[in-house]
Amino acid sequence: MALFAKAYDKLKGALRKTAQVLNTDVRTLFVPGRQINEAFLNEVEEKLLAADVGVANTERIVAAMRDRWRLGKIKNADQCLGIIRDEMLGGWADAATRQLHFAPTGTTVILVAGVNGAGKTTSIAKLASYFKNELKKKVMVAAADTFRAGAVHQLTIWADRLGVEIVKHKQNADPAAVAYDACEAAKTRAIDVLIVDTAGRLPTQEHLIRELVKIRDVVAKRIDGAPHESILVLDATTGQNAVNQAKVFGQAINVTGILLAKLDGTAKGGVIMSIRDQLNIPVKFVGLGETPEDIAPFDPETYVRALLGEKTAD
Repeated sequence: MALFAKAYDKLKGALRKTAQVLNTDVRTLFVPGRQINEAFLNEVEEKLLAADVGVANTERIVAAMRDRWRLGKIKNADQCLGIIRDEMLGGWADAATRQLHFAPTGTTVILVAGVNGAGKTTSIAKLASYFKNELKKKVMVAAADTFRAGAVHQLTIWADRLGVEIVKHKQNADPAAVAYDACEAAKTRAIDVLIVDTAGRLPTQEHLIRELVKIRDVVAKRIDGAPHESILVLDATTGQNAVNQAKVFGQAINVTGILLAKLDGTAKGGVIMSIRDQLNIPVKFVGLGETPEDIAPFDPETYVRALLGEKTAD
């Protein structure tokens, strides 16, 4: 489904830096009347890579241009803009893969993972805000990131600000115990969505991965079908490093979706297409700013239109 106009405007604003690369650096190549040649195609390739569109996407786009040029279907550079749009709009998985999986009855449990600094806690606040205000769900958060100094306090501030319930223990408490208590509280209080924060970690930190597995096992035992989603928060500003990070995380836990944070702070917004091509994990949400409302479900057509500075089709 297409995003509402307000969400589209936010997405367009968030992609401003990436769009500037495409519209300033790429569009300037498409001068009406300029002849297509290998030098032109090499320039297009260079600029697309600079926007972190990804090697596979860039090669496919440039190959499509080259094929049509050699077949005589296009001659001038300005005819290539449509090819970029069509190639970017193609290749996305069915929309059903990006839908959240909710429990048919009772509480839906969502685990949120990610390394420190990726924007995980703020992203949890955005998810809580989205579920509460947009979907009208009763939301609870569990502060199971007990190892990082200030993490519990930070999530408590967000919970109070958003008006959602929170289950927490003391600093350095057993994260699995927090998850256990949160599940019991969620069932007792008829919570619709329980969002469980987990310790910021790299998949190479085996002791933290073991804690994450314990949390997963605890919620699975306490609530049928849990966790219903395991969301990995990635920092869009890291570009291709985010893709590499997701690959390693995917080997350690069953990631069901990605929330791409800090999309507004990067010129590497094309990384979503790299994630699409290199990972079998759908991007389900994008973070568009600093406030809890700055989040949107990911929609490929809206994304591509915003990236190219165009209006949505509808």
